[in-house]
Amino acid sequence: MRFRPCIDIHNGKVKQIVGGSLTDVQDQAKENFVSEQDAAFYAELYKKAGIVGGHVILLNSQDSPNYEATKQQALLALRTYPGGLQIGGGVNPGNAQEYLEAGASHVIVTSYVFKDGKISWEKLEEMEQAAGKEHLVLDLSCRKKDDQYFIVTDRWQKFTDVPVTLEIMEKLGEYCDEFLVHAVDVEGKAHGVETELAELLSGYTGRPVTYAGGVGSMKDIEDLRTYGGNRLDVTVGSALDLFGGSIPFTELVRLK
Repeated sequence: MRFRPCIDIHNGKVKQIVGGSLTDVQDQAKENFVSEQDAAFYAELYKKAGIVGGHVILLNSQDSPNYEATKQQALLALRTYPGGLQIGGGVNPGNAQEYLEAGASHVIVTSYVFKDGKISWEKLEEMEQAAGKEHLVLDLSCRKKDDQYFIVTDRWQKFTDVPVTLEIMEKLGEYCDEFLVHAVDVEGKAHGVETELAELLSGYTGRPVTYAGGVGSMKDIEDLRTYGGNRLDVTVGSALDLFGGSIPFTELVRLK
């Protein structure tokens, strides 16, 4: 289990939000933490700690008046730590190279590939060609409905018809280098991980998988290790001391 740090950017600021509260209406979200530092500060911190594979997430839509400020912060982070960070949020074949050239090790994609509630294999192939399989992370962020986890898109607001299953992950894994999975219903709440989802993900061994959502204590980390079969990497946001929480960054750096 490796710790994968994050830099979530909303309205041009590094923030931690409650995932399910994000809406495009006036760019609103329930905020847990708003940093006084810019994205470069966190990128430099992760660089000095020698942590690779963290992710920068743009939380504004591309038609938002705040999008450009958010994008500039993201590019600042990438240029501060070239090769050390991944980037997601509105990534498509048209901008993937820009982010990779700015220093991203990988681009993270959801909405472009899961169009109109389904997997677009054509768009997935376009994305693979634009970024290269070795630079592509598929975000399978999901919410539970009818006792099953379904992939959600458009800043976690829209359900697709695509369930998170081992079969789906095997097929998608042929096109990408890693998976990132936000458990959206617990994202930003720091009240425990989705053990059922972790157990499901533990059955997939084809590509690295990073779990995000609900971690509020070191016990939650151990629960994730147990239910995830020690196969999942972990992201910690609101509960991290860097973002106003109680889990020491220095402790997570030592995760193995």
